Amino acid sequence: MRIDDYVTELDHALAGPHGPKRDLVVEARDSLIDTADALEADGLDRAEAERVAVAEFGAVAEVAPGYQAELTCASGRRLGVLLFVSVPITVLMWSVLWRIYPAGDDAWLHQPTWFLAVSRLLDVVQLSTGLYGGLVLFALGRGARWIRRPRLLTRSLGVIVWATLPITAGLALLLSYGADEPNTLDALPTMLANLVTSSLWGMQIYGAVRCLRITRASRTH
Repeated sequence: MRIDDYVTELDHALAGPHGPKRDLVVEARDSLIDTADALEADGLDRAEAERVAVAEFGAVAEVAPGYQAELTCASGRRLGVLLFVSVPITVLMWSVLWRIYPAGDDAWLHQPTWFLAVSRLLDVVQLSTGLYGGLVLFALGRGARWIRRPRLLTRSLGVIVWATLPITAGLALLLSYGADEPNTLDALPTMLANLVTSSLWGMQIYGAVRCLRITRASRTH
């Protein structure tokens, strides 16, 4: 097998973030080329040198799982960073806006009894998600030496996102439209805040889908 064919097959066997995946494939190709160049310098023709280099490197089925494990961790770290950073930003942004634009100075005193409990529950759900993202980020980074099954951590992030986003959206809608004194944000702050929130949620969903996809059982074999 020629090096280009081998590298193409390896690329198709891997799934993960584009940048890290490209780096791994390029690293493998460079290693194969260096080996083939050395063999050619020893007297082999180019085609035979590439065949031997590929054989020494190992079959794609043998090499791919190790590379895939790295890409799985990379996907988990990316989603962990996103959750750890974006969720607190979202909480802070809406907390500030809700305190700047309530309907009247004493509006919060006239909310139903459930309002404060729901508001606190929303904050707990969001901040817990962000904290978990930070913990997984640490575990897949500096704590990787103690983690035996990083695939499960990466997959758990995807599950967490899909489980908490509907809860978060539902609680937010309840606070916005179920209160006696609904929020009276001006059009521009509302539009900007919703745009930021929707963009961050979209990024989280994309990251969650990728984490779930690359941690399927078929990717571990």
